[in-house]
Amino acid sequence: MNLADALARTAAEHGPRTAVELGDASLTYTELDTLAGRAAALLGDHGIAAGDRVAVMLPNLLEFPVLYYATLRAGAVVVPMNPLLKPREIAHHLRDSGASLVFAHASLAATVAAGAEAAGSDAVVVPVAEGSLPELLAGHTEPLTTSRGADGDTAVILYTSGTTGLPKGAELTHDNIGRNSGTAARTLFHLTPDDVLLGGLPLFHAFGQVVAMNTAVAVGARLVLLHRFEPVAALRVIAERGVTVFAGVPTMYAAMLTAGRRQPGAHDTSSLRLCLSGGASLPVEVLHDFGEIFGCPVLEGYGMSETSPIASFNHLDRPRRPGSVGTPIEGVEMRLADAVGGVGELCVRGHNVMKGYWDRPDATAEALRGGWLYTGDLARVDEDGFYYIVDRKKDLVIRGGFNVYPREIEEVLYEHPAVAEAAVVGLPHATLGEEIGAAIALRPGAETTPEEILEFVKGQVAAYKYPRVVWVVADLPKGATGKILKREVAATRP
Repeated sequence: MNLADALARTAAEHGPRTAVELGDASLTYTELDTLAGRAAALLGDHGIAAGDRVAVMLPNLLEFPVLYYATLRAGAVVVPMNPLLKPREIAHHLRDSGASLVFAHASLAATVAAGAEAAGSDAVVVPVAEGSLPELLAGHTEPLTTSRGADGDTAVILYTSGTTGLPKGAELTHDNIGRNSGTAARTLFHLTPDDVLLGGLPLFHAFGQVVAMNTAVAVGARLVLLHRFEPVAALRVIAERGVTVFAGVPTMYAAMLTAGRRQPGAHDTSSLRLCLSGGASLPVEVLHDFGEIFGCPVLEGYGMSETSPIASFNHLDRPRRPGSVGTPIEGVEMRLADAVGGVGELCVRGHNVMKGYWDRPDATAEALRGGWLYTGDLARVDEDGFYYIVDRKKDLVIRGGFNVYPREIEEVLYEHPAVAEAAVVGLPHATLGEEIGAAIALRPGAETTPEEILEFVKGQVAAYKYPRVVWVVADLPKGATGKILKREVAATRP
């Protein structure tokens, strides 16, 4: 199955229903399918053939799903790119993937042109004005209706964050994403065509792309886009559009909690039946408080770009365990490697695991061993098979020979009434090797001191674990999805 076939099937069954909307603009499934077919014809005129790579560098706009499914229908490979990339980074993505063409939003035209020129790629500008698709597709009135490429063919190359070296492209197949999104939509989230999903996550990222966009298309649900996540705007859209499912990362939940506390009852969020959290560990305190204030269960799961992205989740129809990322989804296995004291590296095997890293055989061989993906995440598993992420392997802090897992300390920090966000990192130390540092951002109107925070944590963890260095910041540095960037936290210590 080509992923674009899922759109065609849904259009045949639910054509008049709204597929995607942003502000006052929207597309029905019939319109989305037709425009994707016309854009696929446009790609043909640009010489794009099956297997070629096409980059899409757009913020959350109606044009994104059009060009995404158009590329797939043409049998080509989508290379989603963060609109915040600079020319040097753009050139790397294009050159590394071999993308001969990049679609770029008009507001990014000069930046993309510079990167594309360096990589020897062509750039097609997507006009800024609302309703610009007809202008872009003028002369391509006959849509391509037959998809090329299927199952084991590469559908998407998702570039990882590149925390160690240059970003690598995780190569995901039609089967990887199709089965992952289909399982998520029907088995995990029980989606129906009457559901309304809030797309606050960027569509160029695995979580927003698969868990929001692809799952909505799989069942004919409605996707409401936010151009950019902002907590009050998200709450307002949930109330105005009757959103039933919200997918976000922990910092989004923390921000919405802050907004909800600031103006309790200002937005009617009673339409929400389910919230989904992924991308990073969700502090238990945030999970409890969000459920209490907004009256909606939050299911936490685990995944990464390399797992398309879902590997495990808590389930609606089974007992849920706060702090756990649940159990493996249908068709997926998980285990721990090299476990010491019950903690080991999490390994994943199943239909969701990537084909490999694009044109990186050495990196692929290191990550995929014996049929398992070695994730680099440290985890433990309880007697009932529920997994708990302890930390990233590279985030482990070794203080004087003792292992300290930052997430454990962060959970304690989030229990302090003044703390809105927290990040624990290892800081170089002459004799201990590493010292424990903690950066915190405060809730609006809250007051505390680093000394008070230190004493608060000191009373709840072993002596070698509590942070000796605490500093307060206005905001913690975050990536495109709102994930806290630990490497920048350590680098910006006062």
